[in-house]
Amino acid sequence: MFLLGMHFFGLFWFLQLLMVAKSFLQESRGVQLYYYTLLNPVSVIMSKMLYNIVLLIAIGLVNLLFYSLFLGNEVTDMPMFITGLVLGSTGLAATLTLIAAIASKANNSPSLMAILSFPILMPMLLTIIRFSKNAIDGIAWSINENYAFTLLALIAIVITLSYLLFPYLWKE
Repeated sequence: MFLLGMHFFGLFWFLQLLMVAKSFLQESRGVQLYYYTLLNPVSVIMSKMLYNIVLLIAIGLVNLLFYSLFLGNEVTDMPMFITGLVLGSTGLAATLTLIAAIASKANNSPSLMAILSFPILMPMLLTIIRFSKNAIDGIAWSINENYAFTLLALIAIVITLSYLLFPYLWKE
């Protein structure tokens, strides 16, 4: 049963990671020019980020439903797991949106996105997986507070960097 729980949250977050990887990479140069002439760069990055966050949370809830139906519900503390799902999805979506914006300025290279995202996503993924594992095992909220605050800090850093740096990327 323990191995099923280990595979549960590892595969769960891997599937979540694959969902948002192409927010800016799907747009052609003409669409980007169209956006450039009409929109404020901060509104572009924040709207894409918000869309990806909502999308990833919705996909995460659907994944959780299907995991529970087909593999059984291994989660002991469901409110803690849902909190981790929301925080983790928000962090992954915000980070991948910023990295996709950076990669889009370099000939829309998906390999560049993978290279740039690896060192940034590793601390976030490790924290999300620990948080999820603690929810599956039913460990107390007091232990997960540190992981929640770490995720909130990482999310705040990524959103602040997006707000400050994207207008400079937009001008390129």
